[in-house]
Amino acid sequence: MTRSRGNGMTQAATLIGIFLDTIARHPKPDQFMRKGPEGWESLSSQRARTDVEHLSLGLGALGVQRGDRVALLSENRYEWAITDLAVLARGAVTVPIYPTLTAEQSRHVLANSEARLIVVSTAAQLEKIRSVAAQLPSLKTIVYMDPVPVRPEGSHGLAEVMEQGATAGRAAPGEFERLARSVTADEVATIIYTSGTTGEPKGAMLTHRNIASNVWAGLEVSPIYPTNRCLSFLPLCHIFERMGGFYSMLGGGASIAYAQSLDTVAADAMEVRPTVLVGVPRFFEKVYARVMDNSRTLPPLRRAIFHWGLEQRREAARAHFERRRLGPFAALQSRIADRLVGAKVRERVGGRVDYCVSGGAPLNAKVIEFFFAIGIPIREGYGLTETSPVITLNPPGREKPGSVGKAVPGVEVKIDTNGEILTRGPHVMKGYFRNEAATAVAITDGWFHTGDLGRFDDDGYLYITDRLKELLVTSGGKKVAPQPIEGALKTSKWITEAILIGDQRPTITCLLVPNFANLEGEARVRGWTFVRPAELLVRPEVRALYKAEVDRVNEPLAQFEKIKEFALLERELSQEGDELTPTLKVKRRVIAAKFAAVIDRLYANRSGPESH
Repeated sequence: MTRSRGNGMTQAATLIGIFLDTIARHPKPDQFMRKGPEGWESLSSQRARTDVEHLSLGLGALGVQRGDRVALLSENRYEWAITDLAVLARGAVTVPIYPTLTAEQSRHVLANSEARLIVVSTAAQLEKIRSVAAQLPSLKTIVYMDPVPVRPEGSHGLAEVMEQGATAGRAAPGEFERLARSVTADEVATIIYTSGTTGEPKGAMLTHRNIASNVWAGLEVSPIYPTNRCLSFLPLCHIFERMGGFYSMLGGGASIAYAQSLDTVAADAMEVRPTVLVGVPRFFEKVYARVMDNSRTLPPLRRAIFHWGLEQRREAARAHFERRRLGPFAALQSRIADRLVGAKVRERVGGRVDYCVSGGAPLNAKVIEFFFAIGIPIREGYGLTETSPVITLNPPGREKPGSVGKAVPGVEVKIDTNGEILTRGPHVMKGYFRNEAATAVAITDGWFHTGDLGRFDDDGYLYITDRLKELLVTSGGKKVAPQPIEGALKTSKWITEAILIGDQRPTITCLLVPNFANLEGEARVRGWTFVRPAELLVRPEVRALYKAEVDRVNEPLAQFEKIKEFALLERELSQEGDELTPTLKVKRRVIAAKFAAVIDRLYANRSGPESH
C-alpha cells in the first residue's frame, strides 16, 4: 500500500514496504555496516533483503502468524534490524525489550504482551529469559542470535531458522513478497513498553500507518538522501532511534552503521565517517563537556586560539538564530575560526557530519549554540513513544534554540487550558495494549494528552516548559519547573546529573552527581589526597566548587525557585540500578526512594514555608 510523494514517487504506507522500496530504488553495497574482528563489514541491500526473506519465512515455519507478538531482546546490531523487518513482513507484531532490563522486568513485558516467540542476542540474554520462562505460558519458542555451547530445549539458533526459511523460499517462490505486500497500514506493527520516569510501563500499540506517516512527515522537514550515512547508537528498542535512525534512514535510502556501544561512538565515527547522528541531550552534553575539558589542557597559546575561535563561531551561530548577517570583518574572522577550531572538532567525529537530530528531552540552548558554532547544526524535535514519536521539529535553517520547532506536516498541536500540550493526527497510537482505562485517559476526542507543559511563540514554535507530573509544587503552593534548572546545572564541568527536590516541601533542594573524572583531575592539580573519589566530597574546597555552581544557576531565579541546599552523591546513576531510563532520563520516583535519607537530611534544619 502506497501513496504519492508528489514527485512522481510513492510513499510506502507500511514499514516493510519502506524497506522493500528502498532496496529496489537505491541498491547499494553498504546498506548496513557492522564492526567485526577484522574491521568494518558492509552488508549490501540484496544481502539484507535475502536475510529478511529467509528469516521471515523461517519464523513462519516456527508457527509465527499474523498478529502474533514476537519479542526482540537485543543490543543494537544488524540482526536486530533484520529480525524486526522479518516479523513485520509476516504481519506479526514486534515487542522490543531493552537488553538492560532485569529478568523480572523482561518477564512483565513478555507476560503482558503474551509474546509467543522471543529472539535474544547473546547467551547471557538467553539465560535471563530461561530463568523466567516457566512463568510465561504464552512463550513457546526462543531464538538466539549468537552461538551457544549447548542448545536448550525449545530453542533455535538464528542461522538455523534462516536456513529453514531459505528452504521454504525455494519451495514457494514469491511467498515472501506476497506476505509482505499484504500487510496493511492499519495493522499493529509494534508494542513498545514506555520506560517511564514516574510509573509502571504500559504497552503503546503503534500501527504501520502511525510510524510510516511520521517517517514521511519528518523527511519532508529534514530530508535524508542515499548519499547519507547514519551511525546508530541509541537503543533501537526506543521509538526515537527506531523511527529516526532506522526507518527514516531506509526511507531516504541512507546507509546505517551500528556503533559497537555508546562508549565507542567517537572512535566508530572516526572510522565510518557518518553524515547524520541521532542522539539524546545527555550525549550532546557529554560531547560539549569533553571538548571544553580538553581545551583546558591545551598549551596557553593553543588554548587562547581555541577560545577566540569558539567565540567567533558562537557569534556566527547567534547571528544565524537571530536571522541577521555578519559584517564583512566578522564573517572573515568566523571563516578563519572555523578552520582553526570548528574543522578540528568536526574531525573527531569523522569530519563529514552534516547535522544531528536531538530528542527525548529538552536540550540546553548553550549546548545547541556550541554545536552550531563548531559547524554541526542540531535539529531539535519533540515527541513521545505514543506519538510515533515526532510531533514537532526545528526546520533546517530556521532553528530556534530552546524551542522544539514546529508541528511536522499532518500533525496538529494545541495547548490545553492547564498548559498541557495536546496533539492529534495519524501519528497518535492506537492505544495501550489491553489497557482501555489508560487509553481513555490518554486520548480524548482524538487528542493525545502528552503530559508535558508548553507554549507557542508568535512564529508557531513550541517550547517545552516541563513535565506536568514532574512539576514541583512546594508546601507554600509555588510551582517550580525542574528541567530548565537541572539543565543549567548540567552545563557545569563539575556536574554529571542534577535532580531537583521540593514537591510538598518548604523549599527547593538538589541532589548533584559529580563529574568524578574532572574532580579527580582537579584534586591531583591541587594536591588533595584521596583513595576513593567519594572521599573528596567532604572537603570544604570541593563543597565550595559546587556551591559556586549552584549560586550561578540561582542568580536569575525567583526566590521560591532558588536551590537552598544541595547534596553530593557518592556515585553515578545507572540503568543497571534502575535509576535511569534507557535514554538516560532520571527516574525521579526511584531516586526519591533510594536517597530518601539524604533528602531528609537536606530538610532537617529547615522548617516553615518558603520565602518569597
